[in-house]
Amino acid sequence: MAAQLKYELTAEDYLAIEREAEYKSEFYNGEMFAMAGASRAHVIIVSNLVAELRQKLKHRACNVYSNDLRLRITATDLYTYPDVIVACGQQFFADDQKDTLLNPTLIIEVLSDSTKDYDRGGKFAHYRKLDSLQEYILVAQDEAHIEHLVRTSDGWNFSEIDGLDATLQLTSIECEIPTAEIFDKVDFPIKPIIFEEREF
Repeated sequence: MAAQLKYELTAEDYLAIEREAEYKSEFYNGEMFAMAGASRAHVIIVSNLVAELRQKLKHRACNVYSNDLRLRITATDLYTYPDVIVACGQQFFADDQKDTLLNPTLIIEVLSDSTKDYDRGGKFAHYRKLDSLQEYILVAQDEAHIEHLVRTSDGWNFSEIDGLDATLQLTSIECEIPTAEIFDKVDFPIKPIIFEEREF
C-alpha cells in the first residue's frame, strides 16, 4: 500500500481559506488548526479588557483589537488570534486587506485548561520573536489571578497579581486597570474546602 503524501498549505492557501471560513483556525508549518469555542467567563473577561482599554486609550495613537484580528509572527510564520491586542503608533499588516497585524505592542491571553500550557510555553516562544511586543499578560478565568511579563533590556520580567483589590499596571501603554474591572461579572467556581484529620 502506497503511503499517502501529506499536502502542506502555503500561507497564501491558508489566508484564502481562512477569509472564507465560518470559524477561525491558526496556521503553522503548513497546517491549519481549528480553534475551540470560548467559555462564558472567557468571553466576559475579554469584553471587560477591551472595554477598559478602549476607554483608556481613546485619545491616544493606539488601537485595541479583540480576538477577531489575526496576528502573524513573521519570524516563525505562525498565524494566530490573541484574545486582546493593543498596537500603538504606526501599524503594519501582512497585506492590503489589513486583517493580519504584524506589530503588536501588548498581547493578552485568557487561560483555559486546554490552552494554558501552550500560552505560557510554545505560544510565548513565538510571541517573543516579535520585536514590537513589550508586554504579555495571561489572565486566569477560574480565579482572580494574572501573570504579567514585561520586556526589559535583560529579557522578560515576570510578576503575578492576585485578588480583586489589586491593579494591573500596563507599562507599555502607560495605563492601569483594576482587577475588579477585569473580572467584573465573572462567576468563579467554588473551590471545595478540604479538612485535614488531626489526632489530639
